[in-house]
Amino acid sequence: MNKSSVLAFFLALIPGFGHMYLGQKRKGVLYPLLFFGTIGFGTFAYFISAFNGFIPLTLLGAFLIWAVNVIDMIITLLMRSKVQTSGQSADTTVPSPSAIVSQPENYNERFTTILLSFIPGVGHFQLGLNQRGLTFLAGFFGVASMIFFVAFVSHQGGFLIFLLAMPIIWIYSFFDAIQLLNKKQNGETLEDRTIIEDLDQYREEGKKSKMLATILAIFPGAGHMYLGLQRRGLQLMAAFLLSIYVLDVLRLSIFLFLIPIIWFFSFFDALQHTNKAEQGDLQDIPIVKYLANHQKWLGIALLALGLFYIADSILLPVIAEQVRNAFQIDLWYYYHQYFQVSVVCLLLIAGGIRLIIGSKPKKGGNEQ
Repeated sequence: MNKSSVLAFFLALIPGFGHMYLGQKRKGVLYPLLFFGTIGFGTFAYFISAFNGFIPLTLLGAFLIWAVNVIDMIITLLMRSKVQTSGQSADTTVPSPSAIVSQPENYNERFTTILLSFIPGVGHFQLGLNQRGLTFLAGFFGVASMIFFVAFVSHQGGFLIFLLAMPIIWIYSFFDAIQLLNKKQNGETLEDRTIIEDLDQYREEGKKSKMLATILAIFPGAGHMYLGLQRRGLQLMAAFLLSIYVLDVLRLSIFLFLIPIIWFFSFFDALQHTNKAEQGDLQDIPIVKYLANHQKWLGIALLALGLFYIADSILLPVIAEQVRNAFQIDLWYYYHQYFQVSVVCLLLIAGGIRLIIGSKPKKGGNEQ
């Protein structure tokens, strides 16, 4: 039975699993024993001696074992592919057309390209697309370097939130290399073009890239904006970012479940609109039509949030100190102890009242 090299590599990310899959039982037992044994010994030694130095040493040792396990798996797979290639070349029978398509050379090229594609752009170099690979490589590490540089120079850690763009670039580069590999093995001619040239071609043809829209949909609202749904995308992006900010400022951890709900809704909504874009049936309908038609209430909410932030960061620290010195009352204690609960209660009560009022049928509605 032929074993999949790609599956063996991914299983090797857990020490020993890939070797066990290939039938190397000794390594399959040795690597997890060393890896988890090192972590267990370090944890036990930490609790016994209460020495903090065991934690970084344990993590370093476990990482080295994991790295040796992965490197050993890569060498094993490369040697295994050479053996298969030599065995195929020794066969003197005339191959059929279907066998020619699935030659070991194609299989080895596929495995090597997938393995190298874990570093953005390197998989494209393997396919001979140097210009396209350089674009991904420079874009990935260039964006990361610029973000860290700006955060370091400005002493503002908030700039690190833009690192969320890194997995988007990585995923797009990985799947782009796989797609180009499939085209090459199907006999199609590959053109060494940059991403900007692809976007220009799609714009000239009046089409949108389905793969790019899916990748951008990882960040709420970005995929919608790429499809031309500006109002819908802006609302989703604002809802996602503002929910994180408001929940952090107000310390409303009880509502953290809203963040993954917004993310999943935005992602699958972008996928649906991507399919509609292919059929030419796209409409920029806002998520919340009420806010689009009543922007006054949105302005009032932003004004209230700004006033709260001023009171929380400037006024309350000054007033609390004076009140404690004058009346021996600790406002900070009551603020941190009861404010979050009070806000949650008021929001739940207001939402319940709104639902009750909104669910009442209009008079004469049944008659009409």
